[in-house]
Amino acid sequence: MIYRSFIITSFIAINALILFGISQTLSFLSTGADRSMMLHIGVKNKQAYIPKVEWKDTINPARPIEKQTMYDIQKDYVNSWYVRNVGYATYDSLGIFDFYTESARKNLVDGIHFNKTNDVQILSTTLDHHLALDFYSADGQLVVFEDQNVRSYTQSFKENNLQYETTSISSYKIAMLLEDGFWRVRHIVKQPNITVIDTNTQKESPYVRGNQIIVDNKPYQIKGINYYPQETPWNMFGEEFDIDIIQKDFKIINDAGLNTIRIFVPYEDFGKEYVLADKLIKLKEVMDLAEKNSLKVVLTLFDFYGNYDINDWTFTHRHAEQIVSSIKEHPALLMWDIKNEPNLDFESRTKETVLAWLKEMIHQIRTIDTEHPITIGWSSIETADILSEDVDIVSFHYYKDLTQFQDIFKTISSLKKPLVLQEFGLSSDKGLWAPFGNNEEDQAAYHEAFLKIIQQHELHYLSWTLYDFNKIPTDVVGRLPWRKNAQKHFGFIDADGNKKDAFQFISY
Repeated sequence: MIYRSFIITSFIAINALILFGISQTLSFLSTGADRSMMLHIGVKNKQAYIPKVEWKDTINPARPIEKQTMYDIQKDYVNSWYVRNVGYATYDSLGIFDFYTESARKNLVDGIHFNKTNDVQILSTTLDHHLALDFYSADGQLVVFEDQNVRSYTQSFKENNLQYETTSISSYKIAMLLEDGFWRVRHIVKQPNITVIDTNTQKESPYVRGNQIIVDNKPYQIKGINYYPQETPWNMFGEEFDIDIIQKDFKIINDAGLNTIRIFVPYEDFGKEYVLADKLIKLKEVMDLAEKNSLKVVLTLFDFYGNYDINDWTFTHRHAEQIVSSIKEHPALLMWDIKNEPNLDFESRTKETVLAWLKEMIHQIRTIDTEHPITIGWSSIETADILSEDVDIVSFHYYKDLTQFQDIFKTISSLKKPLVLQEFGLSSDKGLWAPFGNNEEDQAAYHEAFLKIIQQHELHYLSWTLYDFNKIPTDVVGRLPWRKNAQKHFGFIDADGNKKDAFQFISY
């Protein structure tokens, strides 16, 4: 009898707990403040959007505004732009209810519905905001401010076909209310267009004069090489980073008669939008060694990056901002190379999106460093003239038959910019996976012949690469053994540290 009573009592208690849990959950979901908190979780837990924001004016006669309040207003205001842009891109208006008051939602929700009905898609992002406070109420519930000269980029699609793309500058008047502990947009009114003076209009870098590169007020001829340490290719700044090995290699490069190296900053490895301090320290150590060995540095900023998505732009801006700000004063720096072979992403990411990202990145870098020239490492001569009006130096790679170079080069030889043969080389891989490949004698003959062409055209050059490698990361060329083995044997020094026949033609 006691046992039966215990079973019945336990059953009732368990069911009561289940019913209580369900009721609490329903109550939680139906409560305005708690629902708002839930909807904010996604944005709060992961910053999905970090445009440049500055407060130009925070003086308020009614009540001084607290720093934490300014931060909260800024955060929720920027997030309001993000959910608006996501809504127009995905036809999902859920986030709109999170960051706009009831009266402010109608036009946005109607616009999203109209676009969905008419198969129109808008992809957009804002790039920087300049806030000026107008009014902050005495009760701390209302704020009015201006957002001046907001730079934004927009793509418009109709039935998945790009109709237009534009970068625009506009100003807004905003009123926000504090509701449920969050600041929501009550009004946002676009101001009449005003003339904006763009202080970042391209000016010729002091490092470039016509088709010449200038260093210390004298013409500079790049004679260089792409560099990775032999044991850590494509992972130069990882856990096996060894400054002594790099010093030894830089001395070899300098003794060989070369004056320039090209090195790479892996986007994710460096921390993406939050650049890791220890990576910057390692990068500066490498730059210091380059200076010590009389080597100038071409610094490629976005290795192993291939997203280009508009919602990702502000992350890449912050990445470039931190690295460029830290390195721009270094005496070894010669130029910024934005991206290695971005044209290879045209098919998967669309040419329009890749080029738009490149143009914006050029703008971003010039806002930070007005001195050093900018280039892009195109994978071929055929694509080298893309954005040639936007960059200071035109760079291209060449791995085709050497006998075709002269004719193909004619297509860009008339460009009035310095031309840099940024990568070239021949693998000496001949064996099981390449029975008809080239041996070390072929490689030496290739470099001897190419140096004559380089001298004939007075080309700046950076060969690929100092060493043969023992291992190639799968991320670089995939898993196919014949591709990996070929990539292992482009060096002037073999895997055992012996100079190959081609080494005598590493420089002229």
